[in-house]
Amino acid sequence: MIGEFADSVLAAPARLGAVRLVAVDGPSGSGKSTFAAALVTALGERAAVVSTDDFATWDDPVAWWPRLVSGVLAPLREGVPGRYQRTRWLDGTPAPGEWVDVAVPAVLVVEGVSAGRRSVGPLLSRLFWCELPDPAARLARSVARDGERSRAVLTRWQAFEAGWFAVDGTRERASAHVVV
Repeated sequence: MIGEFADSVLAAPARLGAVRLVAVDGPSGSGKSTFAAALVTALGERAAVVSTDDFATWDDPVAWWPRLVSGVLAPLREGVPGRYQRTRWLDGTPAPGEWVDVAVPAVLVVEGVSAGRRSVGPLLSRLFWCELPDPAARLARSVARDGERSRAVLTRWQAFEAGWFAVDGTRERASAHVVV
């Protein structure tokens, strides 16, 4: 199945200069990172991945997008490498982290909540929507990943993202729906 998704990406037109931009979006705990990693593996050396977790914080869940555009998307569109500063987490507090260089790939996969936002739609070659319909199961996955101390912020995050997706209409615009 992942091979078919990879083939669909390679068959799609490049819309970010010569780069095929792919978004892997969906609610927290739905398997986005797992799917994106499998997709990048299937695409091989011609693909790179950037996670929205490198940008987002609890207090800034989506407004960081201009950093991704100016640091990564705009340069790649021009055929030059991108660069951004990753957010690192120290005891639950975000702080500036290391710089990440992004070579110009044939396919850039941006994965995470809001990766497929409406504003980037014209640049996307494909938008994959990952879902696990049961919010309690998604919360359990997220807590297992991030630790019990994150339960309260993850519960607030799930409420935020439900509103975000309802307004943005991300699920309805997806090229394909994936259950991981």
